[in-house]
Amino acid sequence: MLDTQGKFFLGRLFDVNKGKLADKALLYDPADLTTHGIVTGMTGSGKTGLCVGILEEAALQNIPAIIVDPKGDLTNLLLHFPDLLPADFKPWLDADVVRREGKTLEAAATETADTWKKGLSDWGIDRERLLALKNAAEFAVYTPGSDAGIPVSVLSSLAAPDIAWDDNREILRERISSTVTALLGLVGMDNVDPLRSREHILLSNLFEDAWSQGQGLDMTELVLQVTKPPFEKLGAFPLENFFPEKDRMELAMLLNNILAAPGFEVWREGQNLDIPSLLFAADGRPRHSVFYIAHLSDSERMFFVTLLLSAVETWMRTQAGSNSLRALVYMDEIFGYMPPTANPPSKLTLLRMLKQARAFGVGMLLATQNPVDVDYKGLSNTGTWIVGKLQTEQDKNRLLDGLESAAGGSDRATLDKLISSLGKRVFVLHNVHEKAPVVFQTRFAMNYLAGPLTRTQIPALNELAGAVISNQSSVISHNPAASLSDLQPVSVAAASAAPRPSAPARPAQISGGSATRPAVPSSIAEHFLPLTNSLPEAFRAAGKTQSASARQVGVIYRPALVASAQVRFFDRKYGVDSQVTRAALIENPERRSAQRWDDFLFGGALEVESSPMPDARFDSLSPTLSDSKLISALQKDFTDWVYRTTTVKARANEYLKVYGGPDISQADFMKACAEAASEARDKELEKQAGKLDKQIASLQDKLFREERELQQDQSELQNRKIEAGANLLELGAGLIGFGRKKSVSTQFTKHRLSANAKEEVEESLETIAALKKQLVNLQADRARIAEDVNQRWGDVVNKITEMDVAPKKSDIYINLFGVAWTPYYIVEVGGQTMELPAFGG
Repeated sequence: MLDTQGKFFLGRLFDVNKGKLADKALLYDPADLTTHGIVTGMTGSGKTGLCVGILEEAALQNIPAIIVDPKGDLTNLLLHFPDLLPADFKPWLDADVVRREGKTLEAAATETADTWKKGLSDWGIDRERLLALKNAAEFAVYTPGSDAGIPVSVLSSLAAPDIAWDDNREILRERISSTVTALLGLVGMDNVDPLRSREHILLSNLFEDAWSQGQGLDMTELVLQVTKPPFEKLGAFPLENFFPEKDRMELAMLLNNILAAPGFEVWREGQNLDIPSLLFAADGRPRHSVFYIAHLSDSERMFFVTLLLSAVETWMRTQAGSNSLRALVYMDEIFGYMPPTANPPSKLTLLRMLKQARAFGVGMLLATQNPVDVDYKGLSNTGTWIVGKLQTEQDKNRLLDGLESAAGGSDRATLDKLISSLGKRVFVLHNVHEKAPVVFQTRFAMNYLAGPLTRTQIPALNELAGAVISNQSSVISHNPAASLSDLQPVSVAAASAAPRPSAPARPAQISGGSATRPAVPSSIAEHFLPLTNSLPEAFRAAGKTQSASARQVGVIYRPALVASAQVRFFDRKYGVDSQVTRAALIENPERRSAQRWDDFLFGGALEVESSPMPDARFDSLSPTLSDSKLISALQKDFTDWVYRTTTVKARANEYLKVYGGPDISQADFMKACAEAASEARDKELEKQAGKLDKQIASLQDKLFREERELQQDQSELQNRKIEAGANLLELGAGLIGFGRKKSVSTQFTKHRLSANAKEEVEESLETIAALKKQLVNLQADRARIAEDVNQRWGDVVNKITEMDVAPKKSDIYINLFGVAWTPYYIVEVGGQTMELPAFGG
């Protein structure tokens, strides 16, 4: 096999005077590419074949490469056909060209295979070297913004680089600046000045705030943070003065267009821009990653190329110094990326890499067919110039001016003469590491140069190469200081036997919501419901059984519409002075100006908090909850609903003039009525029975006196009876001679007095009987009156009416209305996540 002595075999020297090929091979030291290279030549000069040859040699020397392919030519790097069989070439022939030439595909394939066999044989390239190339590296074609090849995940994660912020602030700030400039360019804001553009300043601060905390920003998060930044000042000014909310919303809408466009969905998926995994396979072998961007618009190309170059630069500046070529970055056409006057997003990154990449062993190889559109001052650090046939004298003179400026000491006249004599596949090599320029003819490409391939051919191309997504950092990436100087060129035996590793498994990621709370319009109130459920209560509320392995991993807030009103009822007549709360919580309000509030009632008063839980995530706002006019209309509808449907019960006894509001119970109200009726009854009874009471009292007094007189009369009668008896005994004794004689007249007197006493007793008894009869009659009359009064007032007690008391509209106070962030626990169970309600009514 051809011995290149560890160098790149680019071709053989060419004698311009004789117009023939020399025997001496041109071997190029890959370490010279650490000072970078530029290749120029018109269409058809053989520039693409030369650059393909350089990349082939890099693969054989174990040098990884990141390749930007704006035209589709570099997809040919995957067309490895070591056996050179016609069947290998046939699928990649242009059927239309073959038909126009009047050939069959089979004949054209045989002819092409023969051409490649002869061409490679003439240059001393055998099957062993072809096999070595095929197995030297992993090859893949990536298609950002398309799933034709391996898609590239750009918009889904503008992740913080895996390096410490404090030790790498300068590097990361440069990457932030490039990223922001590219984003703004994507939405039509070109040539922004990072020091003057408030859009650039705001976005840069958002990235710095996140990256300095080790947090990434995806596009959704970025859009949300534009509307609601996590800081209140920018520089010396308050945020609202520097960049008012209304203007920030306009920027957010521009950025949101990227997310909203259906064609950008594919930008979220696929290979991450993880440079170690793009440069090295899992087993440490180099990778050649071709980024096909022919299908993108100019702004999309600029956006992607800037992000890619920034990612390479960040990775590069974390590597240890190296004098050998650690990795190669190739751009097949730099037209528009480093112009002489304008400052597109990619230019600053390219200029920094051209100045600094040498120290890290990263080589830049740039190609163009437009030499007048290159900033040659920016190429002043370029050590290798490879110039092919140019189209016009203007192109040649512009190139000579740039070359003279960049590589001082060169002989302009000699270079002019050499360039003018160039033919197809013949180039001038000016290498600052060599004494003089040389002219050489490029060797035959080992890969089949089928020309630019289309997107429809890329799936088959990746299948041919066994290309897979590689988002897992390789062994090299775990050792940032590792140098490729220890890797030896691939031997034929080792390369032929090397197995292709399978795609590493991608780790599952849990995502949901955003770490940034969506901006709620300033005219809409914003509240946070508390975490009232414990984790076991949350499981029960969700109707689930809590597993022993369940663990809370976070909290996510989901927006709802909250409505709460304090309603005062006041009515002096009915004694009503009370207050009630009407509240509703609607998780998914309909997008209309009226809601079915009765279906979403919340029992009791709603307690809210002024801030969310730390480190919580947030769901997005629905259009309903972010529409200020609609929310205002809904608040009016809620107020009307409260007015129509909210009443309290009042009780009244109009006869008793007793009234009670909703705060008085039925029992207490009945007690008050009974007391009022008793008082009224007593007054009426006193009025109606007063005369009888006096008569009864008078009779009772007379009766008392008569009964007292009766007692006296009865005592007097008893005494008279005793006296009469004694006198009669004395009279009898005197008649028979005992004692003193009593006169008969005396005896009659005593008898008369006794008779009088008896009459008085009988008279008293008659009077008493008459008084008692009168008293019984009067008491009966009074009892009848009392019974009537009691019956009437007893009936009045139960004459109670109930009525609904409505509020005045002026007495309805809306204490809560707007967005209520409702918390849910994010719980992990058996590797799966679920959401459980953290707020319980």
